Amino acid sequence: MLKNMKTIYENQVKSIGALANSFLEEKMFILFGNEAPQDLKDFCYNIDVVEANGEIQAGQKLYINNEEFKITSVGNLVNRNLITLGHITLRFDGSATPELPGTMYLESKDIPEIELGTTLRIVSE
Repeated sequence: MLKNMKTIYENQVKSIGALANSFLEEKMFILFGNEAPQDLKDFCYNIDVVEANGEIQAGQKLYINNEEFKITSVGNLVNRNLITLGHITLRFDGSATPELPGTMYLESKDIPEIELGTTLRIVSE
């Protein structure tokens, strides 16, 4: 499945805010690193701030555990925000043009359940 793929970014969900699931019905969720402001923590899936191994771009794939999602567009702040704050929004609506600078857009598919330890991996071929 991931043979001949280069891992651009990999992380795991460390904690889940009390209201993090509330955005799932809008086909989106929010990631934030350790420095999430207190008033936002409840709405986020918490991850460690880690380096990326290249630039995240449309056409790459995001794996949530083993489920694959094509990245359809990437806001111009996604790369910086992800590696400095661990903070981006993931929207599963298939948008080819990024409307918001801190949002990564993915193909429109059902979002799998996100639990503690869920792996998030971005790969390119």
